[in-house]
Amino acid sequence: MQDYHEFLDEILVDAVTLQKRVAELGAQISLDYQGKDLHLVCILRGGVVFLTDLMRYITVPHTLDFMAVSSYGTARQSTGQIRITYDLKDEIHDRNVLLVEDIVDSGYTITSVLDMLRTRHPRSLRVCTMLDKPERREVVVPIDYCGFVIPNKFVFGYGLDLDEYYRNLPFIATVNLNKYKPESR
Repeated sequence: MQDYHEFLDEILVDAVTLQKRVAELGAQISLDYQGKDLHLVCILRGGVVFLTDLMRYITVPHTLDFMAVSSYGTARQSTGQIRITYDLKDEIHDRNVLLVEDIVDSGYTITSVLDMLRTRHPRSLRVCTMLDKPERREVVVPIDYCGFVIPNKFVFGYGLDLDEYYRNLPFIATVNLNKYKPESR
């Protein structure tokens, strides 16, 4: 596997800036949900690093659940076809649900998940995304909390993978696709 330095184009959001913004989001969410039942739902796998940091900054009591959704297959762009590979363990009926996502680009995945969750009749349903890529948007997505708006570039790090690697990096970087050589498995 290539060392990421070989294909790193630029560090888009450094670790210090990331943590500062996550703290701000946690403070705003805590204020907005003061005195309310809050249930965080994280979309795996990309959102887990963001969720872990975010929930440390949320000061109101909250519960947690996970979903795994596939829309990419082996491609780097969403197919628009959504497949739930791991569903919620907990009931969300009449609960205040905050869906935590790593990135919103075309909007197809998050829209499909929101539509499905609405059928379960939560009291409220909001979206918190670490990254928003509006240049790629193909459907309207209601984003209530956003970490950063980014350009239409392929990103990795801080939970976002590049062929399942590099999720552990403490920053968000862009890939120079001319220099990246995917490994065949």
